[in-house]
Amino acid sequence: MVIKVFVATVAGSTAIKKKQQEVVGFLEANRIDFEQKDIACNDDNRQWMRENVPGEKKPENGIPLPPQIFNEEQYCGDFESFFDAKEGNEIFVFLGLTPPASKKDMEVPSDLHNGEVPVEDNTEVTVPVVSPNEEVPAEEVTKSEVPTDVQNETVPAEESSVQEEVEEEVEQE
Repeated sequence: MVIKVFVATVAGSTAIKKKQQEVVGFLEANRIDFEQKDIACNDDNRQWMRENVPGEKKPENGIPLPPQIFNEEQYCGDFESFFDAKEGNEIFVFLGLTPPASKKDMEVPSDLHNGEVPVEDNTEVTVPVVSPNEEVPAEEVTKSEVPTDVQNETVPAEESSVQEEVEEEVEQE
């Protein structure tokens, strides 16, 4: 389903421009997919919008002003109804869309402890966690366990002599 926002890219009224910008900006900020349909430069868009806005939503002169919002062929509303839905936190209902998963649905289960990762087959995998200040004996760490960005790290000059001594001791063993 595609949300269609009918706008006038060449609008003489600053009020209309602001309303259009508010609708488009809100949809973009909330990553809601939509298409802008220009009624100023495309007669087909203008005619389609005018024919598909319900009679009770048309102003007294019978010509609806942009922005007008549709979900495919289904009329959602004008700026005022968009604004009311936004203020009432009912924008997805207004647009006829399924709301995205809530933060609660995306939370990590509380029964997991530090280092445990949920796995799809409902088994738990424990990943060892080493604090930054914890020392690990050198013989327990192999090069493959050291992250690649650390393996090739340049050692400052004052530490290079210490490193050379350690390397000599390792060679002697």
